[in-house]
Amino acid sequence: MGSASNFHSNKEFENIIGEKLEDRQLRENLKSAMDTLKGNRKKLIATRYLDWEGLREEARKLKLKALTHLDVLLERFEKNATKNGMKIHWAGSAQEANEIILNLIKENNITSVLKGKSMASEEIHLNSFLKQKGIKAVETDLGELIIQLIDETPVHIVVPAVHKNRYEIGKIFEEKLQAPLEDDPQKLNAIARKHLRKEFESFKMGLTGVNFAIADEGAIWLVENEGNGRMTSTACDIHVAICGIEKVVESFEDASILGTLLVPSATGAQITCYNNIITSPRKEGEKDGPKEVHIILLDNHRSNMLNDKNFFKALSCIRCGTCLNHCPVYDKIGGHAYLSTYPGPIGEVISPQLFGLQNCGYMVNLCSLCGRCSEVCPVKIPLADLIRDLRSEKVGQGNGKVLGYKNENPNKIEQILMNMFSWIATSGFKWRMLLWKVRIFGGLGKILHRYIPILNRWTRYREFPKIDANLHSKVKNMKGVIYE
Repeated sequence: MGSASNFHSNKEFENIIGEKLEDRQLRENLKSAMDTLKGNRKKLIATRYLDWEGLREEARKLKLKALTHLDVLLERFEKNATKNGMKIHWAGSAQEANEIILNLIKENNITSVLKGKSMASEEIHLNSFLKQKGIKAVETDLGELIIQLIDETPVHIVVPAVHKNRYEIGKIFEEKLQAPLEDDPQKLNAIARKHLRKEFESFKMGLTGVNFAIADEGAIWLVENEGNGRMTSTACDIHVAICGIEKVVESFEDASILGTLLVPSATGAQITCYNNIITSPRKEGEKDGPKEVHIILLDNHRSNMLNDKNFFKALSCIRCGTCLNHCPVYDKIGGHAYLSTYPGPIGEVISPQLFGLQNCGYMVNLCSLCGRCSEVCPVKIPLADLIRDLRSEKVGQGNGKVLGYKNENPNKIEQILMNMFSWIATSGFKWRMLLWKVRIFGGLGKILHRYIPILNRWTRYREFPKIDANLHSKVKNMKGVIYE
């Protein structure tokens, strides 16, 4: 699951969506977790921030400014980071990034790599690449460790194992780590800590992602809650950080504004337990820190997005995951149903552009266009609008510049139905007549819906809508409201 490098048919999407909708435990776990994250965020914003909306607007402007001058900032970052003693590598593709990491591993005779949480490493499918080369990649983030033990991909970009409750995690640890069966969170953490401690004792290379790269200072900033990120980046001889080129901002002040928005949006906390700001390798006289720091600046089709005057806005994303937390579709099916590294609303926007519209085009169907994602995005990415625009691209009505676009013949039945809907919905008289017929014949639909094409797919996982008994009289009163 999660590999968008391979083509996924509509049937594959429909099968896994059906599977997830039937998984009641998954839906209970997701609903509980999403409700908690949303509630924590709402309470924190209401009680601790005087001008949350003003902060969002400031963040929107600074990210768009950084993206507009990204070429300059990237060069400045490379210059200052190199001056600080860090080594910069440029990777145009996932394959190039993987090869850079593999070469560093071979040069230093390394057999295992310890990883902090990194969605960029998931994007390039680093773990499976290293496994094929005989290299062991060990996840040290608790959520990532859980899903690695059961050979799954992250279900969420911030909380990768949010679809598993403590009882399920206890069983995983019992089976995979031969630990005693537990369901207490503290005891589960202790089991994971004991398992990972021996890995930290002798590792040579640590790998992390990057939350913010600061051009003026040539520094990288990592945020995390468990301490594993700090261990992974400081207790090793070689630290490798994978950084999407869009993570570069101008100054520490800019990064601080984004960080102030990131954590409340992600988990509903005011600040993370660990903020790791790395400015150089270990200097003479220092007792910890890596001897070498390598930063891989990853493009992987981001420059294509940057060249689009509309879709480039999605590169403002700070990977907080709040759009997933508030999405009424995501909390029913979970991240695996998107068949891509990046699920949820932000995934629907960036996945087709990173991995190809021909691979991920189906994802844009997984949206109700309710607009919640746009309302809560801390950097004000117009996600709902961009999803709608990608739907236009998918059916050949856009500019045709999205990666993987193919000018294929549209679905003629769908086109006929949408033209028919447009013909009815743009006429007051026809629309009122349709509502009147719904009032008369709606009762039959409730009885026969499972035998009616299209309607039976809709009601498979939804209750048949209630028809207002007074609809007829309301329709007659609409005559003066809806123009002819």
